[in-house]
Amino acid sequence: MIEDNNYLSPSVATISRQELRELVRSQLQALLEQDNLSGAKAMLVPVKPPDIAEAIEGLPETMQVIAFRLLSKGEAIEVYEQLDSTVQQSLCEKFKRQEVIDIVDKMSPDDRVKLFEELPAAIVRRLLGQLSVAERQATAQLLGYESGTAGRIMTPEYISLKEEYTVAQSLERIRSLANVTETIYSLYVTDTNRYLTGILSLRDLVTSQLNQTISEIMSRDFVCVKTGTDQEEVARIIQRYDFLAIPVVDSEKRLVGIITIDDVLDILEQETTEDIYALGGVQSDGDNYFQVSLFTATRRRVVWLLVLLITNSFTGGIITAQEDILQKVVALAAFIPLLTGTGGNVGAQSSTVVIRGMNTDEIWKIGPLKVILREASAGALLGIILGLLATLWAYLFIVNGNLEVSVTVGISLVAISILASVAGSSLPFLFRSFGLDPALMSAPFITTAVDVLGVLIYFNLARIILQI
Repeated sequence: MIEDNNYLSPSVATISRQELRELVRSQLQALLEQDNLSGAKAMLVPVKPPDIAEAIEGLPETMQVIAFRLLSKGEAIEVYEQLDSTVQQSLCEKFKRQEVIDIVDKMSPDDRVKLFEELPAAIVRRLLGQLSVAERQATAQLLGYESGTAGRIMTPEYISLKEEYTVAQSLERIRSLANVTETIYSLYVTDTNRYLTGILSLRDLVTSQLNQTISEIMSRDFVCVKTGTDQEEVARIIQRYDFLAIPVVDSEKRLVGIITIDDVLDILEQETTEDIYALGGVQSDGDNYFQVSLFTATRRRVVWLLVLLITNSFTGGIITAQEDILQKVVALAAFIPLLTGTGGNVGAQSSTVVIRGMNTDEIWKIGPLKVILREASAGALLGIILGLLATLWAYLFIVNGNLEVSVTVGISLVAISILASVAGSSLPFLFRSFGLDPALMSAPFITTAVDVLGVLIYFNLARIILQI
């Protein structure tokens, strides 16, 4: 639930959140090791649920259940919603059956769905069958929508009003529903068939006369999203219009739920994490990387490393095939790491800015062709600067005044920089057109393409310039 509460007690207001988390975790662990459960329980009383959750995550696994059971029922539910999915699953396995049901039944529907997405199907079916009728229906509704869409991440807990309500009637309705709804700051007006007809804010309501009707003060000009809208698009809309929440309608434009700003922050963090992992060639399954087992962490990283290991063998084959020129001019071998490394870095820079532009929709205003041409031009300028420096450095310090070799390195660097920029900017568009994740696919392919083609360019230029 969204609350306008940023208060910190005087005892913790002067220290950073990281320091607070570590202080709570260390004190909690020390008290549990001493079997001082009453002291641990009293120590947690003034601490906010998100900080308690992070403190519990930092405890040894055997202590996590003990610490969690010290919490009151209401606080336990709030803390459980804040825990990392791997810790949630671990606690589920250790709790008694009724304990799990009591917690899961009181969770907000959208948070409950997030948990169910991580649990085995058999456990989800069992828990669904034990939920109250209302909560089971709400959860089944959200699970019926495709993952990553507005329908899956929305909450059905919102306050709806009718146009004929007076302000006084509406305020009374808000008072009665405030404790069981996600937010009270955004209000939605529907007709008898649940069709969305207007919106208003709590500010609009409390600043109006008590005898005014909702139809007089509501706005009929509103923004909404459909259940099938991608969650990233939802986040961009809320960010663009500075919404606290946005209504979600079905295909018939009936109001079925809302998405709040706290959900959007989770989406942005999730999507950013996935993109960063993908750019580094690490598979992301939505879990906290530092909470998973060493075997799982290794498995997520090894896939693309094996792909690159295999593809980079082509580079080795090309170098082996150029043995004759390397025997005549041994100094050429010294510059291969410089050229391939620079090419990979330039390509990574281009792909990063393009993928970033794709995610923010900025790039589509310019168009793919203009973006590629712009990056090619940038690559040429970078190549000229780096090529001149490399030529001078090689001439003075590496090849002892061999101008031909120095020029070969410089020109190769220009060509490779242009190649890397074009590859880095064009491949994300190509993969997007095939329905593939640009962030995941671009990095290894750019590295491979630049390495293989860069080495070919280098040796062919050497044969021409050195007349070998």
